[in-house]
Amino acid sequence: MGRKRVPKNVVAQLGATTTGPVAGTFQTDTGLAELIPDGDNPHGWLLMLNGVQSSHVDLVDPLRLEFEYMRWIMALVQDRWTGAEKLRTLSLGGAACAMPRYLVAAYPSSRNVVVEIDGKLASYVRDWFDLPRAPLLKIRVGEAREVTESLTEGSRDLIIRDVFAGAQTPHALTTAEFTASAHKVLIPGGIYMVNCGDSRALTNARSEAATIAAVFKYTAIVADPPMLKGRRSGNVIIAGSDLPLGDGAGLPRALLGGAMPAHIWNDAQVRQFARASAVLTDAAGS
Repeated sequence: MGRKRVPKNVVAQLGATTTGPVAGTFQTDTGLAELIPDGDNPHGWLLMLNGVQSSHVDLVDPLRLEFEYMRWIMALVQDRWTGAEKLRTLSLGGAACAMPRYLVAAYPSSRNVVVEIDGKLASYVRDWFDLPRAPLLKIRVGEAREVTESLTEGSRDLIIRDVFAGAQTPHALTTAEFTASAHKVLIPGGIYMVNCGDSRALTNARSEAATIAAVFKYTAIVADPPMLKGRRSGNVIIAGSDLPLGDGAGLPRALLGGAMPAHIWNDAQVRQFARASAVLTDAAGS
């Protein structure tokens, strides 16, 4: 999706800071952020990063997620943990922090850390969207792999990887070595989830599924049927855990109830899907 031209009467200037969201284009450390009001929701804002839709935020309702893949991720989370749990979460890739805002609202006792490589963007987002403060939600500026590898073993219940450079996740965040680091940071039975962007060929999803399956005992995939059948490009959610994922009837029903109904594949289906793909490694990307 191409970046829209900003009207001349927009008051936000490149590099300026504001209090609350203001439509406009803003220079960040890694490119351009564009903030666009949602024409269908007076409280909604769309964040574009370097011309790509990145996040949507509802200022008054943090439990409203416009992006389907985010709703699928949260359905997996809520299938495992009740709202009373004191979750410790790590979100790799911040953008507008839509999912961390959701986690704070859905799990009031949770502690959520967001890793965002773009410090200026992180500052804008806190200003625009009045994010919850630490310890509920802490933004740590840094590179996702370096931060993950620095964390204490068994210190997180949930890790969500939603990192993109353009349309692709950096290779260093897809490898078996990185996935093993994420596994080490999780508690026994914690969940590692990734948002994998892919084409109809599903090459990325197969490789990432093979890699996650090589590290975790159980895996699952969530996506809409046309995506799983290779009929369109889009998002595939891949999860790994050392406990079974989505093995009850509740999660499949919840996933079918959205605006874009999704299916969940169990561990056997995921391993069959990935059977011919090689595990991703650091060496392969060098």
